[in-house]
Amino acid sequence: MAKLEEVKGVGPKSLALLNKIGILSIEDLVTHYPFRYDILKRGNLGETDDGEHIVIDGKVESIPILLRFKGGLNKMNFRFVTNSGVVGVSIFNRAFLKTHLAVGTGVTVIGKLDKKKNVITAADIKMGVLTNQQKIEPVYHCTSGLTNKNLSTYINMALLTYGREIPNYFQEKYQFSNKKTALNIVHNPPTMEKLKEATIRLKYEELFAFMFKINYLKERNHKNHLGLSHEIDSDKLEEFIAKIPFELTKDQRKAVGEIVKDLNSKSRMNRLLQGDVGSGKTIVAFISMYANYLSGYQSALMAPTEILATQHFHHLEELLKGTKVNAALLTGSMSKKEKEKVYDGLRDGSIQMIIGTHALIQEEVEYQNLGLVITDEQHRFGVNQRANLQNKGKRPDILYMSATPIPRTYALTIYGDMDVSIIKERPKGRKPIKTYVKSNAEIKEVLSMMYEELKNNHQVYVIAPLIEESESSDLTTVVELKDKMNLAFGSKYKIDIVHGKMTAAAKDCIMKDFSENKVNILISTTVIEVGVDVPNATMMVIFDANRFGLSTLHQLRGRVGRGSVESSCILISDTDTKRLEIMEQTNDGFEISEEDFKLRGHGDLFGTKQSGDMTFKIADVKQDYKILLQAKEDSYAYLTSEEFEKEPLKEYFITTIEDVK
Repeated sequence: MAKLEEVKGVGPKSLALLNKIGILSIEDLVTHYPFRYDILKRGNLGETDDGEHIVIDGKVESIPILLRFKGGLNKMNFRFVTNSGVVGVSIFNRAFLKTHLAVGTGVTVIGKLDKKKNVITAADIKMGVLTNQQKIEPVYHCTSGLTNKNLSTYINMALLTYGREIPNYFQEKYQFSNKKTALNIVHNPPTMEKLKEATIRLKYEELFAFMFKINYLKERNHKNHLGLSHEIDSDKLEEFIAKIPFELTKDQRKAVGEIVKDLNSKSRMNRLLQGDVGSGKTIVAFISMYANYLSGYQSALMAPTEILATQHFHHLEELLKGTKVNAALLTGSMSKKEKEKVYDGLRDGSIQMIIGTHALIQEEVEYQNLGLVITDEQHRFGVNQRANLQNKGKRPDILYMSATPIPRTYALTIYGDMDVSIIKERPKGRKPIKTYVKSNAEIKEVLSMMYEELKNNHQVYVIAPLIEESESSDLTTVVELKDKMNLAFGSKYKIDIVHGKMTAAAKDCIMKDFSENKVNILISTTVIEVGVDVPNATMMVIFDANRFGLSTLHQLRGRVGRGSVESSCILISDTDTKRLEIMEQTNDGFEISEEDFKLRGHGDLFGTKQSGDMTFKIADVKQDYKILLQAKEDSYAYLTSEEFEKEPLKEYFITTIEDVK
């Protein structure tokens, strides 16, 4: 394919401007799609009201007069003859048009009509007149020095030599036009109907290519990634499960069965264990570690924070009482001597299970026979961190855990190359959290509700979106809230704050105090969204709740209701209360995530923008979900077909696999 600089009209200056807006190749140029279309339809002077927008064509009747002002500004005036009368036209800062506007030239004027003065103040003047049909004009994202017209010209020149296709039999199946034709229509639409057809065809190809990559990776994992050979004694595993002091839910049982099946298979496990807040994923992970131990392998579980890793370790220790398993904890704050002892145990195999933070992936850590790697809250670790842990063993099975319910649309694209186990059912004895939406005017009532919980020796979380005051925002801050809480409860109860700007050690210290009931009210930003299990915390109050996505609110709410005591969550907001009422109606994180996805899209499902997950140029996974499902099905059929082996396009798809690794 030709280089970008070989496109007619693209010189060094325009090349730099194209690069500036992310256009680095011919492919980038022809897929730089319009972000909107202006519909140009001939108007009529008599039928247009004063001050209304008008699109009208005609001929220049007088030589344009150019007026220049201070600061390099200019204004051009001329008389304009249309089918519905003569009108004056004024346009600012378009002096370069004067040479093109000779008397008798046909042009189209777009602007606002002043009926009293009989003048159109033009926003734009386009050369040529309109046909009887409407004209659809593409509008592109540009940059200073690169106009819409420039871009359109470069794109159309590039299209003369461009050609890349999806597999032929899909073009036949859906009666698609070829890609070059579709691109021509999208950049030069003759009618809205043709534009819609071409857009669907290009969306399909983009989603097909993406889902092909996902399916390719999944198939390759199953076929080429041989796992370790496990021989799990099912009777011993059942004995271990029987000793757990509570009964597993059906979802937990199912997830354990799927994981054990993966461990016993010849392929390497690549599974996501996705569960709602408080659904009991951790016990499933511990059972998986025990199953792995029964086969003679070591297991490692990596958690995002020291306090969470420590909490997991204490729970695991309790569960392993009466067994011969030696488990250990490894965190950054441990002494060198303590760490060395753990390193030795992992190296000689005397430690069969390890729980820790990113300390597990340090250079000094060597495993004798690592067989299972579990990453808790996997989206909080970078790809490299997860890979580093996986690479500690020869071919360990991989289990990811996430407490963030993902809408099926988003899961299909982000986790499409993984097998997924879902836990929805809550463990027995867990009561649903009661949620209330309150206004700032009802703050006294909220404080009374907090006081009732504190009197019963329960603890309360208070959440604010900001750490300190900002001139541009009136959102409630952590510091301001601490002052308010001190006024209300300071003489009777211990209050502390935790936020993202604190060091990990300081945060862990305060969370430890809270978990030991040394702090009664904890004021925090969203840093406690995923954190320590405090069964005694029975109330959460979230200020400026309208500023959070529903999924984030659900994650925050999941910090309470961890014990058998009925818990509540209060959302304080004066705006957007209709949206927040969804939280009052359901405790189902999957249902909430679907609503959040509909309202906000995929950008903020984890509270932070997941950049790079899906960089579609024309498709939108929310709007184009049906096309996505069809593309998933078709791409898998193509991948497993004889045509795939024959198709010359096989190389095109496989060389771009790196995009989704």
